[in-house]
Amino acid sequence: MTFMPKALTGLVGAAALAVGLAGSASADTVRVALGDVASVEQLAFMVALERAKEKGLDYELTTFSKEELAIQALISGQMDVGIGTPYSVIQKSQAPLRNFFQLSKLVFFPVVTSEVSDWAGMDGQPITLHSRGGGTDAIASIIERREGINFGERSYVPGSENRVIAMLKGQITASIVDIANKNLLLSEGGDKFNVLPMFDVKASDEVLFANQEWLDANQEDVDVLVEALLSTWREMVADPTIIEKERQRFNLLSDLPPELLSDVDAYYREAVDGGLYDPEGGGEEAAKADFEFYTESGQLEGDPATLNVEDFWDLRPLNAAKEKLGS
Repeated sequence: MTFMPKALTGLVGAAALAVGLAGSASADTVRVALGDVASVEQLAFMVALERAKEKGLDYELTTFSKEELAIQALISGQMDVGIGTPYSVIQKSQAPLRNFFQLSKLVFFPVVTSEVSDWAGMDGQPITLHSRGGGTDAIASIIERREGINFGERSYVPGSENRVIAMLKGQITASIVDIANKNLLLSEGGDKFNVLPMFDVKASDEVLFANQEWLDANQEDVDVLVEALLSTWREMVADPTIIEKERQRFNLLSDLPPELLSDVDAYYREAVDGGLYDPEGGGEEAAKADFEFYTESGQLEGDPATLNVEDFWDLRPLNAAKEKLGS
């Protein structure tokens, strides 16, 4: 199910959807770019944004149809903060982008139609993923290397829930989805689908990133945001039901169908149990895990042991938030 905000704005030569949560943008507004649909998966982040707003942060969240467009908007200066895994962009373009908070880890499951029982059966077969160059794309590349296969055409459809709907309708035959949508496919599809073996992943799925100059020039806003994120992530890991309580308090995603909102507690309970969220926000440990994963997938070049964390992450905001909130 796709959430369609009411406000529309054109950015980077493509349609972008402005989520009307923080009013019109001003010179002091933090412009956040999301290369995905706004759904239950993004709800914890939206809760943290609203909490930061209570502490004085003025923000505007804009969704783009593709992660690449969100990154382009940030590089061009049309957006301030992006969500994704821009490791390849940072390395290849030498753009002064830096990650500063890990939103989620890569906890995903390859689901295929029941006609396929092992990875050999996927050789030459099409697969539909979240975004080009994103986490699911990287997982697919590693699977090819480890299993000795080559997927057929790769298609890209943002949002696990959108790929689930397409699979249930028979429009796609293989994808990589999150834990909640994997369970939904198996419960709704019965014996129509198989889950293929997945290797252990400790890397990031989504991180917050921004231009280093913007981070340096807006330390007060960045600190408010990271403190809100860190405190929300810690509370969520301790009690996943806090997200639905805060959703109701802030009236978030109220346009979504009731049946989707009724699953918020279950989704975050499964996500927390599955290790999707790091209550410490990633940082150096996450960066090193990402180096290992994204070099193996071919999205980063070089020996991961020789890559410098400081070339990809600005650790100051996270360290400051930990010092203020305590370890």
